[in-house]
Amino acid sequence: MTRVADEKTGLGNYFVANYPPFSCWKREYVRDALAALHKPPAQGTPLGLYLHIPFCRKRCKFCYFRVYTDKNARDVETYQRALLKEVELYSQLPIVGGRPLTYVYFGGGTPSYLSASQLRSLMEGLQRYFSWTGAEEVTFECEPGTLQEHKLATLKELGVTRLSLGIENFDDAILETNGRAHLSAEIFRAYDWARKLGFDQINIDLIAGMLGENWDNWKSCIQKTIELSPDSVTIYQMELPFNTVFSKELKMVGDSEPVVSPDLIADWPTKRAWVHYAFDQLLDAGYEISSAYTLVKDRQRCRFVYRDSLWHGADMFGTGVASFGHVNGVHVQNVDTWDNYIAMLERGELPLNRALPISAEQRLIREMILQLKTGRLDKQYFQAKFGVDIAERFRDEFAELQTDGYAVSHNGTIELTREGYLYVDRLLPRFFEPEFRVARYT
Repeated sequence: MTRVADEKTGLGNYFVANYPPFSCWKREYVRDALAALHKPPAQGTPLGLYLHIPFCRKRCKFCYFRVYTDKNARDVETYQRALLKEVELYSQLPIVGGRPLTYVYFGGGTPSYLSASQLRSLMEGLQRYFSWTGAEEVTFECEPGTLQEHKLATLKELGVTRLSLGIENFDDAILETNGRAHLSAEIFRAYDWARKLGFDQINIDLIAGMLGENWDNWKSCIQKTIELSPDSVTIYQMELPFNTVFSKELKMVGDSEPVVSPDLIADWPTKRAWVHYAFDQLLDAGYEISSAYTLVKDRQRCRFVYRDSLWHGADMFGTGVASFGHVNGVHVQNVDTWDNYIAMLERGELPLNRALPISAEQRLIREMILQLKTGRLDKQYFQAKFGVDIAERFRDEFAELQTDGYAVSHNGTIELTREGYLYVDRLLPRFFEPEFRVARYT
């Protein structure tokens, strides 16, 4: 692979979250998803539950998720009823097979947009159908400005083990420019409350390459992160999928100028340099690398059960509008509009929109490319699960990674170098089947 010295941040997806690409998932395959749901689970497969809470105070200009900023308390109640109905429908299906939940993940949107009383009503309602008292991890995403101490206390009481704070940056001007709803003072206040309440794990998210960011700001953000000393840090590199506010502003129409100049958004080499710097600083502060995006203080205590379960083939019910899931070897996504989602559940139907059954070869590739993001592939794992020697099966691809300085082979493992971590999402498509290498990702 030839490195591109001057690689601008253009439109489109960079981050690889699944395989085959989402653009290949079709309405016609929903019947396969329904068939998979009515079969017992594969032996030993963990089960997780993802809940999409689509409400936000503001829409971030880089956000590509299905979110709503115009809903009132009555709308929230309507959505909660629908979400509870969806979870109830899943709880009655053969695929559950008596399995307990291994993990639960509240994502968004902004789950912490809900009030403490709304959260209590939702979580207690959910546990009528699936208890998570024995789950290894219950993650809850938060926007700092939506938090109060009593709301955090409610989350702790209801079993949340891992709190993820969407900080992104510590500079008020940059937060405002990028459409974030919170300000820096709210970050420190929320973090102090969470620490005092004793959550098992507190994660903070940062984004390298937000509009207006520069080296001085980035160094300050990393220093403030180290001073906070969270249990884990997640760092994403800014991208511009097609359905974001920034992407629409950047589009040229005729001879008109874009609202946002592409030159104001850091290019990929700069973003990689910032992540490289962050890794160095955090490693010096006692953190360990957990993936291409995450560092942890204590690998034994700070786990990412949601991530690692999914990347090792777990089943997951993806609930909520536009949510993604994976069941018995079939990818599935819900309908992506409010009205359709609510209406289908009021009729007692699972709100499925598109799906894709995947072959054994595709399952192997999916797990391999996702696990490569952790920086390490265990060849024995793939031999035992799929009966495949991945070093032989993908000999040319791994040889190319090693020649280019992105990976090394060591004692039965394939491990990324630092350069490999920084480029990982650019490296993964080389393992795709030929027909998917040129497919639009979403």
